[in-house]
Amino acid sequence: MLGLIGKKIGMTQVFDEKGILTPVTVIKIEDNFVVDHRTCDKNGYDACVLGAVDKKKTRVTKTYAGQFPEGIVPKRYLVEMRDFDQECQVGDKFGAETFSEVDYVDVIGTTKGKGYQGVMRRHGFSGGGKTHGSKFHRANGSTGQASYPSRVFKGLKMPGRMGNARSTMQNLKVVKVDPEQGVLLVRGAVPGTRDSMVVVRKAIKR
Repeated sequence: MLGLIGKKIGMTQVFDEKGILTPVTVIKIEDNFVVDHRTCDKNGYDACVLGAVDKKKTRVTKTYAGQFPEGIVPKRYLVEMRDFDQECQVGDKFGAETFSEVDYVDVIGTTKGKGYQGVMRRHGFSGGGKTHGSKFHRANGSTGQASYPSRVFKGLKMPGRMGNARSTMQNLKVVKVDPEQGVLLVRGAVPGTRDSMVVVRKAIKR
């Protein structure tokens, strides 16, 4: 599986030769270094460990720095890519040019956190009447039964923490790849805030 670590810069729009507007997300592909390999003999699976964005020396402990080979600065982000498509050795570097021949990608990120929310915002409940003496407005209503089984089932849609969860946007078209600036333009929106870390991989359903 071909994939790299990137940073979401923000959204903009581009025009093609026919003047058609396309909203795109700008993803900065930082230099990804191969930090380690996971093998079937030692770990039970094959994977390539990629690292990106140098970590401050004052924030690096000896235990954390011990997993990086000599000559590689400890990285802030580490991601395992199973069954990496390209042959690589520890210390190799990958950039935006890796996606030059890729048409569609999947982007994995962490959605924006929205705090504790009710069922109307979190799950789209319609709510009750607003007037005429209604005492049922934004509540979630009954959550269980009076008789057997008199309990609340797991997975019931209720108020709770919204957002701040791992999310994957699939089959996003690659509009442009700029290897010089290390930038990737993909059509549509991707999860996360500006300057948040995302994982860009070749679309698995294409």
